[in-house]
Amino acid sequence: MQTLTQLPSWLNDSPELLAGIQRGIEKESLRVDSRGVLAQTEHPRGLGSALTHDSVTTDFSESLLEFITPPSAHVSDTLVALSEIHTFAYKHLGDEQLWAASMPCIVSGDASIPVARYGSSNVGRMKTVYRLGLGNRYGRMMQAIAGVHYNFSIPDSFWETERSASRAPETSLQDYKTRRYLDLIRNFRTWSWLLIYLYGASPAVCESFLAGRSDHGLETLDTDCGTLYLPYATALRMGNLGYNSSSQNSLRICYNSLDNYLRTLTEAILEPHHAYESFRGEQDGELMQLSDGLLQIENEFYSTIRPKRSARSGEAALTALHQRGIEYVEVRCNDVNPFVPVGIDKPQVRFIDSFLMHCLLQPSPECNEAVQERQIANQSLVVSRGREPGLMLETDQGATTLQAWAQELLNGISQSASLLDEIHGSHEHQDAVALQERKLTGDEELPSARVLREIRERKISYSRLAREYSQHWAEFFRASEITAERLVQLTEESAASIARQKNLELSEEKSFKEYLESYYDQYRVLAEDLSRD
Repeated sequence: MQTLTQLPSWLNDSPELLAGIQRGIEKESLRVDSRGVLAQTEHPRGLGSALTHDSVTTDFSESLLEFITPPSAHVSDTLVALSEIHTFAYKHLGDEQLWAASMPCIVSGDASIPVARYGSSNVGRMKTVYRLGLGNRYGRMMQAIAGVHYNFSIPDSFWETERSASRAPETSLQDYKTRRYLDLIRNFRTWSWLLIYLYGASPAVCESFLAGRSDHGLETLDTDCGTLYLPYATALRMGNLGYNSSSQNSLRICYNSLDNYLRTLTEAILEPHHAYESFRGEQDGELMQLSDGLLQIENEFYSTIRPKRSARSGEAALTALHQRGIEYVEVRCNDVNPFVPVGIDKPQVRFIDSFLMHCLLQPSPECNEAVQERQIANQSLVVSRGREPGLMLETDQGATTLQAWAQELLNGISQSASLLDEIHGSHEHQDAVALQERKLTGDEELPSARVLREIRERKISYSRLAREYSQHWAEFFRASEITAERLVQLTEESAASIARQKNLELSEEKSFKEYLESYYDQYRVLAEDLSRD
């Protein structure tokens, strides 16, 4: 808990500096058959190459589609682009559907989850081997969980003005941006439990997801419906069943400076981890992992938010960050909302923008191990017990109720919402905050509560509920229109992506072993550079 700091006067006088905020969405969806069982078919050829397509790729599994929108300063354009990709995809899915929830459909163990394939080029093989490594390390079940990633960046005009107002002209613009994005990230990690509480939509799972496991700690919702859950859970996806790794518990990533962040991740990549030594070598003619480091590459580090920089072809993400600083942040804690067509809607986007601006504009104390432990504990509580009446969370001032802390945060977020509304001449951001306040009072239902309510009222299983919403949205998108121009663009991009993949495969000059050695040399050079700083 902290005293709310008023927005700086220069920003109140010039809110148009934030008019160029850009966002992009990466939305994952499993392909399933009409029974709600994970599809075993290859990535549809009509969707192009998952390796080189600009808008359509796969994540861990060949059956886990990922739709990507380009950066845009207009929320409507972002959501329209995402909807168009869904409509286009359904033209090539045949009888298959997109699973409308985060937690997986009916699965039959790890063997039923096909690892994504990206062809024979070195970069394609690296992406596949990385996924084989994830499956060997954590099991494939965890990797079949879907989410909505949200990319967010602020225009240089804002950074230039703020840098001048803060009397830091001696700092380069990029260094200043990097420092301020880290401020945002530290506050986000302290407050991200609020997004999980408000938007979590995974309080239950299909029992097939945990078949053969007795250590999951979940309860049976109904002995006849095959659903496991926790009574007050919000987002099991963000807990021990989802994107968490016990092996990574030793990592204490510090966001006080970019060098600290880079140094910790680089060490985790380069230093062998004894638990993964058993995955050295090949199985069925393929490498079992890229390396035996605690992390194969930086993407293996699971976090609710990541600092990002667009990387060049063949460039490691950490190298890009080190050389050119933070360009944007990626929010990774959003569940797929089964109750809206593309898994996220405009009010949620407006709220996330307001939330992120609040994280940026409020004081951001440096983190330490005690702060990190509180962040982890609070997230765990909200994931598993977020709707429990009277739930207490820990702040730097002591314990407080979730409700009290959430209301305090919403009071501050409303300031940022008002500022953003002034730019756009609307009330959409403030309306989005008001909607979240109604969730606190019970006047509006939390998505996690609605999932459990509908399961109980309709006396169906989690998988049946998700299957019915999947069918509903499949019918919606199959009936949706897409402009002839956009259809041509996406069709041509699919064909062009296949050609790009073939060209990559024909132009390789290095062996895969040489390619990997060269790729990991980047981390070794980075480690040396950081040791000299």
